[in-house]
Amino acid sequence: MTTLSPYDSLSPVTQAAHRAKAAAADLAPLPRADKDDALLAVADALEVRTAEIVAANARDVAKARENGTSESIVDRLALTPERVRAIAADVRDVAKLPDPVGEVVRGNTLPNGIDLRQVRVPLGVVGIIYEARPNVTVDAAALCLKSGNAVLLRGSASAYESNTALVRVIRDAVGGAGLPADAVQLVPGESRESVRELMRARGLVDVLIPRGGASLIRTVVSESTVPVIETGTGNCHVYVDADADIDMAVDILVNSKAQRVSVCNAAETLLVHQDIAADFLPRALDALAEAGVTVHADPRVLAHAEGTKATVVEAVPEDWETEYLSYDIAAAVVDSLDKAVEHIRRWSSGHTEAIVTTSQQAARRFTRLVDSTTVAVNASTRFTDGGQFGFGAEIGISTQKLHARGPMGLPELTSTKYIVTGDGHVRP
Repeated sequence: MTTLSPYDSLSPVTQAAHRAKAAAADLAPLPRADKDDALLAVADALEVRTAEIVAANARDVAKARENGTSESIVDRLALTPERVRAIAADVRDVAKLPDPVGEVVRGNTLPNGIDLRQVRVPLGVVGIIYEARPNVTVDAAALCLKSGNAVLLRGSASAYESNTALVRVIRDAVGGAGLPADAVQLVPGESRESVRELMRARGLVDVLIPRGGASLIRTVVSESTVPVIETGTGNCHVYVDADADIDMAVDILVNSKAQRVSVCNAAETLLVHQDIAADFLPRALDALAEAGVTVHADPRVLAHAEGTKATVVEAVPEDWETEYLSYDIAAAVVDSLDKAVEHIRRWSSGHTEAIVTTSQQAARRFTRLVDSTTVAVNASTRFTDGGQFGFGAEIGISTQKLHARGPMGLPELTSTKYIVTGDGHVRP
């Protein structure tokens, strides 16, 4: 006689959420060594089964190109043996990181003798809704495992073959290491209905984290009944101050824009102080041209484009709010640092802004006035990244102000609880 599961009458998504909740309860109390062993097993498995993963990814890439997907999106989607090895290395880096679970955030002995401690605990079940970035599948799984959370992964249909292969490899490794395999699950289904079910699984899923374009994020924030940590789009700015070192400014600009254009920390707008524009812009425009970047320029930038190699088009109002994710950048000349800040306050998505300057006074003023998750001084916007910050990897970059802000590493995947220890204490 076949024994029915208590979940058999539920939808596949709800069943997965119930399994994740049970796995999270088993995972939460495990010591660091058990979680680290599982992560190292995952890293080894990714390398051993690279051919399987790359073959699945090739099917997604071929389908994407058949559908006319832009090359910048295809680049996000594509996995090579080198990229798989890099992903495996990231998993090993996560295993080396301190375990946040059990960390005492604060604690003291109260006047009445009670010992009070606030300690980090896992969030529970984390749902990730993301677009064509299969590396997110592994990053999210690794960070959630390390922080004692179960994870429900809902990637885009365009990466379905890749994500299926990756999750199969991860689950095999996690289960083989003695941890609950259901701590890592791919949300069943490729339809929008499966996303809607995940967004409404309040009580089973503790938090949702959307990673992707503005439309995806808006949909999750507005339609979810599960609490959401909002990750924002990256309309990032580079401001070249009057006192900038021109060589440094050109290098930072090109790296911020063109080192990898399809990511949220790539620069999308260049602002140049009027006092340095005549010296800086011709060199900057030539450097951007060599990198293949088209400049959407205001009239004052256009005035400096003559005689350069630049591909320049006249900017329209929409350019200032656009996250291009392509070889395009908007550019404007501003009258002052304060005017640059004013522009950023109006148009920025609150992700990352950079100032290039030799003036400590200008740097201090810029960092005080600009309210984004990250403000860089004489450094590329591309450093806003969990790996670059030493977090091992990131679950996303939060542009909201509650709970987590900026690149989200292991501590941001925990909550806290209070442990109250007395000796027969009763409240008078």
